Amino acid sequence: MLTLAGGLSLFLFGMSIMGQALERRAGGQLRSLLERLTANKAAGLLTGLGVTAVIQSSSATTVMVVGFVNSGLMSLRQAINVIMGANIGTTVTAWILSLTGIDSGNLFVRLLKPASFTPVLALIGIIFYMFCKSARRKDTGLILLGFATLMFGMETMSGAVSGLRDVPAFQQLFILFKNPVLGVLAGAALTAVIQSSSASVGILQALAVTGQVSYGAAIPIILGQNIGTCVTAMLSSAGANKNAKRAAVVHLSFNTIGTAIWLTVFCLVRSLFHPVFLNAPASLAGIAVAHSVFNVLCTVLMLPLSGFLERLVTVLVPDAKEPEVFSELDERLFTTPSIALERCQTVAADMAETAVSALMKSLDVLRDYDSETAADIREKENRTDHYEDILGTYLVRLSTRRISGQDSREAAKLLKMIGDFERIADHAVNLVESAEELRDKGLRLTDAAVEELSVLSRAVREILELSLTAFLQNDLASAANVEPLEQVVDRLKERLRTRHILRLQNGGCTIDAGFAWLDLLTSLERTADHCSNIAGCVLDAAGDNLNLHQSLREIRDGSEDYQARYRAYTRKYALP
Repeated sequence: MLTLAGGLSLFLFGMSIMGQALERRAGGQLRSLLERLTANKAAGLLTGLGVTAVIQSSSATTVMVVGFVNSGLMSLRQAINVIMGANIGTTVTAWILSLTGIDSGNLFVRLLKPASFTPVLALIGIIFYMFCKSARRKDTGLILLGFATLMFGMETMSGAVSGLRDVPAFQQLFILFKNPVLGVLAGAALTAVIQSSSASVGILQALAVTGQVSYGAAIPIILGQNIGTCVTAMLSSAGANKNAKRAAVVHLSFNTIGTAIWLTVFCLVRSLFHPVFLNAPASLAGIAVAHSVFNVLCTVLMLPLSGFLERLVTVLVPDAKEPEVFSELDERLFTTPSIALERCQTVAADMAETAVSALMKSLDVLRDYDSETAADIREKENRTDHYEDILGTYLVRLSTRRISGQDSREAAKLLKMIGDFERIADHAVNLVESAEELRDKGLRLTDAAVEELSVLSRAVREILELSLTAFLQNDLASAANVEPLEQVVDRLKERLRTRHILRLQNGGCTIDAGFAWLDLLTSLERTADHCSNIAGCVLDAAGDNLNLHQSLREIRDGSEDYQARYRAYTRKYALP
């Protein structure tokens, strides 16, 4: 019994480690697959199949789908197709595990048996994990180690239960499971406990080596396992919006209806035709075939009825009276950190566009004040505050999880940038307040000051556009143009302040207007500073370096190209 428990522990641990490492290693491919999500049934089906085959867990895929629906990233109709694909993708594990049942005198066939090559994979894996510095190679090492551990656990379980073949109680147990209803209940209960249909199928395959598990007992258990795996998604939907709950109920309804229909067919075939193979001992490959055939048949049956499923879950989870609320960043996406990071990038992009739009509009307000535009700017600033709060918290929590080195650097870059975008929106409100101060006090800038402000505003508009393009498109050319332009903005600010002092001394400007003027200059100059920080982060991330101040100093001091750009911007924004 202890050997069986130890083998099961190694099996589950190896599956978990391998799945996590596969997800990190294939993060980019997962994002690419998910970008293809459309209302097209085939695309959604293949996406669900591909993602589940990579991360080796239909439960994880379904939880991720619930998170997508809760965030408003995916419609319920899209979710249905992906969930159906996930049910097929999860059968890959059973086929891998069936390799342990290979028994042949042929040398080349025996080499396919995991016991023949897992020690080699484990050796390669530990070398990659312990002696390679590259995060990607370390993840590759973990994949190999996880696979070797999983297979060793499977072999251990098979060896531990092999002696049970002559135990009468064990024989009676699987005679009992020939009752289809009891078999379904047993499969559902086991899978609900360990929350993985792949793992429960693996356990069934390990028990099959005793020769006491007939196909008549194995098939109902496999049917039940598909119901048990729905527990994870149902639990994850707690607290989600109605469409996310519906996505979880789709998973349960799809598997329950499919199980009920094919269990009925199974019982009719057994009663009417008495197939001999149902009494034959199930092999590991046979269980893998049964698992795949059942899931494919369920999909073939239900795919044309996806519209019916959508209407069914709409009835089961009715519309709430309160308006639908989407979660911009759903914690359920933590199950696949690379996808969670992709969502952070999307939200950060919205934050960046909101902040830049607010600053651009505030420059318009300086020229021609409008109360509706001023209110819109304040609303945008509040939105960026909200984004900074949720993104900061989410990224910190995401960074504590096991993520790839590249994803870790991207998370750090976003954490640094969101503060700059939030401050840009703050400066937009500051500019609005300066415009309101001038209006409320009946003050006006001199014609010379207005002309000077126009030059500075044009420079700030360009630096905002460059920094936004650099961030959204990871455009290194745009990022490289920001720093010389920021130096020009700094120089303009100092010259405009000097000119203002001269106007004060000559009586051409009032002190009250001067205070508002200096506030304007400060807000615009600090906006350019934040743009410089953003562009610097883009350049640093491209060079795997997060020392922003050192990078900016090297750009200013050692580049002829920088000096040429600085001179070009100086001419472009020359004061009259």
